[in-house]
Amino acid sequence: MPRVDRSTIWPYDENGEPREFFYARYAHPTGAAAEDRLGKLEGGEALLFASGMAAETAVVLALARPGTTIALAEGAYFGTSVLFRSLEDWGLRFVEFDQRGAPPGEADIIWLESPSNPMLTLPDWEAARAHGGLVVCDATVSTPVYLRALDEGADVVIHSGTKFLTGSHDALCGAVVTRDPDRSATLRTVRTLTGAACSPHSAGSLLKGLDSLPRRMRRITATASELAARLRGHAQVGVVRYPGFSGLISFDVPDPRAVETRTRVIVNATSLGGVNSTMEDRHRWEGDRIPAGLLRLSVGLEDVDELWEDLVLALS
Repeated sequence: MPRVDRSTIWPYDENGEPREFFYARYAHPTGAAAEDRLGKLEGGEALLFASGMAAETAVVLALARPGTTIALAEGAYFGTSVLFRSLEDWGLRFVEFDQRGAPPGEADIIWLESPSNPMLTLPDWEAARAHGGLVVCDATVSTPVYLRALDEGADVVIHSGTKFLTGSHDALCGAVVTRDPDRSATLRTVRTLTGAACSPHSAGSLLKGLDSLPRRMRRITATASELAARLRGHAQVGVVRYPGFSGLISFDVPDPRAVETRTRVIVNATSLGGVNSTMEDRHRWEGDRIPAGLLRLSVGLEDVDELWEDLVLALS
């Protein structure tokens, strides 16, 4: 287990000057260790935040201005569009676009999600690079195991560390990664001023999760690939969406609420990315922006046949 320093203050040096750590809202040892580890995986400088949404909010506050237009990938995480809409009164504009093609020309910021959650589309990186706007990519579902978005042309990478990075449903945290020192400094200032720092407990959970991340993601991907193939052959299942990697599958059924409440191994709960599989009807949250019968399944580390039996009984 990584050592978790829960201190909120540290003494100044013998000359009365602050050391590297002096007040936890600015930085703390456990957070710095987790940032270093994640930054090396992504190939940039990582900053941790209190949640994925705190990370998104910091990116908007740091890099957008009144009048900025953000082009958001269609079918991306619902909370992102809700955040952007809530900021329209402050002068932010956003439009949604199909990230499989070119972003709209009027956009200042291109906000991709690879893959999108829950529609699981993948961005056209060549079109995004050619646009000329600032490129932000939410890589929560891919993780750095399957995508180093900075290498693909992203200027900023966002993670909800609550999901696959920690992998245990036991900590809220978010992360932003860049290679631009000035952007990192601005993001750090926003984090300090808004008090959106990640807790030492969550940073410690992230450190532990990163230790097992490659092994977990390979196992999860193998299981999810098999389940997606079996779901495509089931008579009660319509469209099946799976990008070919990671642990998120979405599929359409006639009565999603009935299916989600019948599973016994798969937990009927929100969120994703844990070692225990979860599934939920997303229409309850997102409304008609997604198909009414869509179920989102986050595959964990259970045996594939155990999960399939659970799904078959729920679907029958």
